[in-house]
Amino acid sequence: MSDVARPTEAQIAQVRMAAEAVKAAIDAHLAAVEGRTGAGDPLVAGTYEALADAAESYDELLDSVHDEFTPFEVPRSGGTGILDRIEPEAVSVLIRRDYTVTDARRLRETVGATTVSGSLRALFAEYEPDRVAHHVSEFGLEEGDSTLWVVASEPVAEPGEWLAEPFDVADEDLLICRFDVIEDYEELEPADPS
Repeated sequence: MSDVARPTEAQIAQVRMAAEAVKAAIDAHLAAVEGRTGAGDPLVAGTYEALADAAESYDELLDSVHDEFTPFEVPRSGGTGILDRIEPEAVSVLIRRDYTVTDARRLRETVGATTVSGSLRALFAEYEPDRVAHHVSEFGLEEGDSTLWVVASEPVAEPGEWLAEPFDVADEDLLICRFDVIEDYEELEPADPS
């Protein structure tokens, strides 16, 4: 414990209340698990999150008041959180590929545009992104790093429903898997989603 200042009675009481909240959250989570109705039971998921919140609050108070911490960490994402308790009904595949324009003249000539921006618009309007990636040098580009994310998502009810905010689903808590290509190593590296 820090020698700077002794905790006040109010601070000690606050830590004790947080500890009691963790105990109650453990009991509620266990009861939900014992009574679950199947995989993806929302009551289990809710009590899990409540337990994680209570543990985090207790840990923060324990640290700030007593300069101590617990040995526990409740995982929130990346294969040990929400996705372990639900089966996704739909997925979104998000891809990012970076390119450097290495030959602006070749790029402009390939698509018949007069500016680099116009050429890039025409290039991606005319060719599928995978074709651009496979023939990148022919277009005067050099491939950089890329990443592909597969994330759980809600089934789309209406065509075009998500177009206003297409990357809103890039939530690490919903990440099922991720693959990164780092050009320096020139190999596909499955990334640890946690």
